[in-house]
Amino acid sequence: MTLLIRNGDIITSCERRTADILCENGQITAIGSNLQAPEGAEVIDASGKYVFPGFIDPHVHIYLPFMGTFSKDDWETGSKAALMGGTTTLIEMCCPSRSEDPLEAIRLWKSKAAGLASCDYTFHAGVTRFDETTTAALKTVVEEEQISSFKVFLAYKGAFGIEDTELYQILALAKDLGVVVTAHCENADLVSETQKRLVAEGKTGPEWHEPSRPITVEAEGCHHLMTFAEMTGAEVYVVHTSCQPAVEAITAARERGVKASIETVAPYLTLDSSYAEQPDFEGAKYVMSPPIRTKEQQDYLWQALADGVIDTVATDHAPFDYATQKHMGHPEAGKAVDASFDPTGQPANFTLIPNGIPSVEERVKLLYTHGVATGRIDLHTFVRVASTRAAEIFGLYPRKGEIAPGSDADLVIWDPGWSGIITAASHSMATDYSAFEGWPIQGRPETVTVRGKLMVKDGQWCGEKGWGGFLPRKPKA
Repeated sequence: MTLLIRNGDIITSCERRTADILCENGQITAIGSNLQAPEGAEVIDASGKYVFPGFIDPHVHIYLPFMGTFSKDDWETGSKAALMGGTTTLIEMCCPSRSEDPLEAIRLWKSKAAGLASCDYTFHAGVTRFDETTTAALKTVVEEEQISSFKVFLAYKGAFGIEDTELYQILALAKDLGVVVTAHCENADLVSETQKRLVAEGKTGPEWHEPSRPITVEAEGCHHLMTFAEMTGAEVYVVHTSCQPAVEAITAARERGVKASIETVAPYLTLDSSYAEQPDFEGAKYVMSPPIRTKEQQDYLWQALADGVIDTVATDHAPFDYATQKHMGHPEAGKAVDASFDPTGQPANFTLIPNGIPSVEERVKLLYTHGVATGRIDLHTFVRVASTRAAEIFGLYPRKGEIAPGSDADLVIWDPGWSGIITAASHSMATDYSAFEGWPIQGRPETVTVRGKLMVKDGQWCGEKGWGGFLPRKPKA
């Protein structure tokens, strides 16, 4: 399988040049001017187009049992959607319940991707409890299952959430094993008590989701994690950071020597809290946790990206249908299937709306349209936050996130002159709605390759189900 891309404007996180790229046996083998095409090679002229390293989404949910239902995508639809949006590698959050063993869970999550994924993939191993069996299980996850990052929740009390003693033990073990701990940071008790109060006051619609998990609750969760990371010396990565106080709690810890990375997600950069306040339950489409914040917070996040304060832009892709699944939290829907996610003990309300916005297909297009095309970020920042930093943090660099000889031939030829409209009628995700319905888009991934194989050509799917492979990762020394 040989591919020659000619005359592309190659953009990485730190360099820009016009050159040819030769891809052989799944890797980039040469970059230069006037490269000769080997016999039988497919040749693509990328004149006037950008060539980016394949994009990496470090935070997705494809298989997700959650809030009494299951996420809508599987690895066939989810990976196809990712590739149609230019993302060639997904890192999925494995999210077992507290009753599940973390080793058995990671093997289950792996089995859901094998044979279906079209893009390459790996996982963060969810740790939702710590008992006498956990240390051995997690050592096996790292050494045999070749996973080098964990995931913890400081939220969803009684379901995924962990206690402080468990948090300390997980971080201490992670430090010893050389793995990164990714964390959802909120104060679970404050969320639970605030939700109970609001529902008791008759405030049951989706517009009350954000007030139940305000900025102060997220910032406190980030400060809490930083304290434990400082005490244990563990490396941490805060997922879906939505606001200035949360970012500042992390950057203050960085100044004290804590090794902490910051992720935000595409919905926080493009949507604001008014979307969740739409009438007639339309706001349920935009319920995720932490919630979407005000326009002022959105502006702050863009500046933090431009300044290099925020490391990555992910999605927290968690796809649920609006017509059925999101309506589980409609005030007239009755009781939830899974009462563990209802801290209020009341009939259906906003606490039962499955959290998440389907966005894996739109992340890179939104980031380019609302970031690069508007001048908020430059092309190098675009590549850094959507690809390279994730590869560096999670042990995939320079195999992924780079355009260089020896790197995987994961490439995106981007047409900056293309314009179009986002619509659920044409997206590849399995959900019945798009949170960005009717939004104009500038630029698109015209051609996408995974290890040299064409998966998208001229904006159309040409990929192969099951082409994607699991990416083994080693712990940090």
